[in-house]
Amino acid sequence: MKRIAGVVAVALGALAIACTCLAMETVRVALDWTPNTNHTGLLVAEAEGYFAEVGMELQLVEPDPTVAMPLVAIGRADFGIASQEYITMARASGIPIVSVAALFPHNTSGFASPVDRGIASPKDFAGKSYAGWGSEMEELMIRTVMAADGASPDDIRDVGFLNIGTIDFTTAVRLGVADIYWIFYGWQGVHAELLGIEFDFLALKDLAAVLDYYTPILFTSEELIAEDPDFITRFLTAVARGYTTATTEPAASAQHLLAYAPELDRDLVLASQAWLADASVHEVDLWGWQEASVWTGFTAWSLTNGLIDVEIDPLAAFTNAFLPGAHADSDE
Repeated sequence: MKRIAGVVAVALGALAIACTCLAMETVRVALDWTPNTNHTGLLVAEAEGYFAEVGMELQLVEPDPTVAMPLVAIGRADFGIASQEYITMARASGIPIVSVAALFPHNTSGFASPVDRGIASPKDFAGKSYAGWGSEMEELMIRTVMAADGASPDDIRDVGFLNIGTIDFTTAVRLGVADIYWIFYGWQGVHAELLGIEFDFLALKDLAAVLDYYTPILFTSEELIAEDPDFITRFLTAVARGYTTATTEPAASAQHLLAYAPELDRDLVLASQAWLADASVHEVDLWGWQEASVWTGFTAWSLTNGLIDVEIDPLAAFTNAFLPGAHADSDE
């Protein structure tokens, strides 16, 4: 399903006209996963000519988050999509990448469970089984939210962990694999709703403030920041317009994703795009902004809990300097 060297070729007439006026520069963006509604804003920016207006044309590459980071670090891609925990861990490993925009203002993920499990809060995780990707991050999150909910150390230890790889949430629920799953509501939760699966959902942003971190984000390399800041500013100008258009015109914007990835379920794309529109920033000048407190808090949590083993400067891990709203006050 991945198009490792896939090129977005969905430009409309406006783009063709703009190309006669500007010398186009290719901007290469490495995705974090297969195409989904997290990426629609990029496709809107290309199809509606926003990239053309800043002299750019879009090329998408589809590796995975861990591959996207070295691709950007060595200059094989200009930008990548990942999440704050990956940037934090990468910088702790000496990979010189920097987050330049948050695609959404809040973490849209959380823990989902079939309604018959009776899980109303993290305390109820005790004695239950969790199925996920087998990452250390997942276990740390569960410990954190259970402790914040007042669970005892014995209860926290009384959670079973299963590694089910990339098996999707709806399939796992139908097979009765486990009691608890970590999902991104805008895609997996919406999909489950469409299939009539009844489940309870505990949003991470409501369970522990430190886990309301940015995911996904756009990042680039320290080298590109130093050598061509104007390239980054032009890119984010177009991208901000693409993502805000996706919030104000979700149904029309979803068509650009379906044109690029026609194998996707149309009903899911439309429903997901509408859900994300409600969870997104609607003003170009506010889009992408990252708060320093989110980075400092999450970095401290990562170090304390052993997700990273060396101290990093959280204020060097992100920048708002290239956003359309960079003139506004910041707590950087």
